[in-house]
Amino acid sequence: MVSANRLELLQIADAVAREKLIDPELVIEAMEDSLAKAARSRFGAEYDIRCDIDRKTGVLNMSRAREVVEEVENHFTEMALIDAQALNPDAEIGDVMSEPLPTLEFGRIAAQTAKQVIVQKVREAERERQYEEYKDRIGQIINGSVKRVEYGNVIVDIGRGEGMLRRDQLIPREMFRTGDRIRAFVKDVRREQRGPQIFLSRTAPEFMAELFKMEVPEIYDNVIEIKAVARDPGSRAKIAVISYDSSIDPVGACVGMRGSRVQAVVSELGGEKIDIIPWNDDAATFIVNALQPAEVSKVVMDEDARRIEVVVPDEQLSLAIGRRGQNVRLASQLTGWDIDILTEEDESTRRQAEFAERSQMFMDTMNVDEIVAQLLVSEGFTTLEEVAYVDASELTGLDGVSAEIAEDLQARARESLEEMNAKALDESRDLGVEEDLIEFDGLTPQMILALAKDGVLTLHDFATCADWELAGGWSLVDGKRIKDDGLLEAFDMSLEEAQSLVMTARVIVGLVDASDVVFEGEEEGDYDAEEDAEGEEVDEDTPPEDHSLDAEEMAEDGLEEVTLDDDALDAEPSEADESVTDTPEAEAESPKAEADQDEPTSDEPTSDEPASDESGEDAPRV
Repeated sequence: MVSANRLELLQIADAVAREKLIDPELVIEAMEDSLAKAARSRFGAEYDIRCDIDRKTGVLNMSRAREVVEEVENHFTEMALIDAQALNPDAEIGDVMSEPLPTLEFGRIAAQTAKQVIVQKVREAERERQYEEYKDRIGQIINGSVKRVEYGNVIVDIGRGEGMLRRDQLIPREMFRTGDRIRAFVKDVRREQRGPQIFLSRTAPEFMAELFKMEVPEIYDNVIEIKAVARDPGSRAKIAVISYDSSIDPVGACVGMRGSRVQAVVSELGGEKIDIIPWNDDAATFIVNALQPAEVSKVVMDEDARRIEVVVPDEQLSLAIGRRGQNVRLASQLTGWDIDILTEEDESTRRQAEFAERSQMFMDTMNVDEIVAQLLVSEGFTTLEEVAYVDASELTGLDGVSAEIAEDLQARARESLEEMNAKALDESRDLGVEEDLIEFDGLTPQMILALAKDGVLTLHDFATCADWELAGGWSLVDGKRIKDDGLLEAFDMSLEEAQSLVMTARVIVGLVDASDVVFEGEEEGDYDAEEDAEGEEVDEDTPPEDHSLDAEEMAEDGLEEVTLDDDALDAEPSEADESVTDTPEAEAESPKAEADQDEPTSDEPTSDEPASDESGEDAPRV
């Protein structure tokens, strides 16, 4: 080192920094660390030997550093205050005293050690520079050339680093050779032991979105936005776009003049077919657009489950599903909804089965003939509660139903409900349900029976339930939505209703303080938790007594069993069947059976339908 040119160190550091594209200061610091380590191997590893290279002249200075302390425990690295003041009168506790060391000639082993330290430090600096450079390019398209191919994985030279394009991130049937130019999407950059790893992809949906951004100036200028992308790499893709300028057609702008823009993207993706779909805030309309080119007749939505049933003509079924389910699968990925495809024949068969089931329920519970039951179902009545507590004018508005018949129908429905409630209460008491749960406002006897079958026997047990245990919900397991059935989900109880009931029960049993609970709608006087906690009972579900009719009152009033005119009773079975299957006319006459493409229909019960309310306040309109 003595015979070496002093400026040679600076020249070597500058050359290495230029080659590795790193800061020269990092190389000089690596040299200082390496020379200090070599000196410790010569003078002793116990000493704190420091090396300093002058940044202008290249002069090398070595010194031994010792800290000034009150009591010396390690004389190799510490110095007493008296000894330090002998060297420097201004020395104080905590100062570091440096003693110059003579410059020595390093042997072969020491020089090899210094070389290893320099190489290691420079390599670490180079890796850190690569990571800092490419971590901000995640989500962008990068150009490079194929450096080599290893076991199907393509190593891409991207200039100041290498990128890994794994086999599963390549488009099927895509082949690359050494030296080929390639364009890929930077999916991830990770720090690893062997250096930063840059992972590329050509199958990611974001790759297609970035390609459109490069080809379509309106997307780059944020006039058109890509809302969603779904791909089956190498085969087919769907992309949803929206325009924030009413004068610009988003689909036409992405297609370009004679398809020039979209063809450029298709060529880059190896002939992958692309469907460009206009985005719509309405989920039903967007899903219908996503299923193009298939034509959709009707949709039935379940927003809580994010599931939709799509009805298509029989001849459109294969087109809607696509080859190996490709079309419906891509539409589901694009919209984020689970899509079930039904033909019009299947949907009609299911509706007829539901029609027959509900008609039979009315016949069994209300003791009416088939024509009356079918009339009620065709007008949208689905439960006994709806018939029992609906306004009488709703029933008298039906064809052939007089005021006396409507009153008799409601009386029969109420009588049947009372029998069912009494039976449910008796069965609940047999299971061990306590009176505090039976008297709790907001639970019907059928609800209490369902809770009892699951082991909820007291009001305290009910108060310890979670809202989702009652109303049901959805859990995310391994990225998939799993349905959690609720104890009272069959009674169309919403999550908000379950929360209100549970909190009320907790106030009554003393699990929470009433002052800490704010019930929804309390300001409007819908519910008073303190009055309920004090023991005031308000049974909103019990109908007024003067609306119920027993058998004696019916006899006194001269009411008889409900029958329609003789023509209706003598109707042929085929005519009755027509009243079941002739659903289009029923849909045209009744808003409850109306199936709109953009709104959930009542053909299949969903979680969005209002819960049955025995109080009659939310009774359905016919």
